[in-house]
Amino acid sequence: MANSKRTLFLKRRLRVRNKLRKVNAGRMRLSVHRSNKNISVQLIDDVAGKTVASASSMEKDLGVVGQNNIAAATKVGAVIAERAKKAGVEEAYFDRGGFLFHGKVKALADAAREGGLKI
Repeated sequence: MANSKRTLFLKRRLRVRNKLRKVNAGRMRLSVHRSNKNISVQLIDDVAGKTVASASSMEKDLGVVGQNNIAAATKVGAVIAERAKKAGVEEAYFDRGGFLFHGKVKALADAAREGGLKI
């Protein structure tokens, strides 16, 4: 049976997440999801099973609704870094999911680093 794109994506996402669980030393997880139209990110506390902070390009106050480009990802990365600081989080593991670390995903990570979040 041939693997579909979706099946390969899910395998890749589980592989990345399992590696993070092995090396996780109680730090939060910065989980990214990218769709064709938007990009969103969550800061997740896996011990408590709760989302501490989140940001998305769908938020109207960011002014990037419907823009799926590097500029929108950069803005979302800066916002999540700011919200993480408010929540008292300074370090996190970057969970890219099944997405490759380039383009929008990389721009979001770089913006979060510039905002003061240690990834």
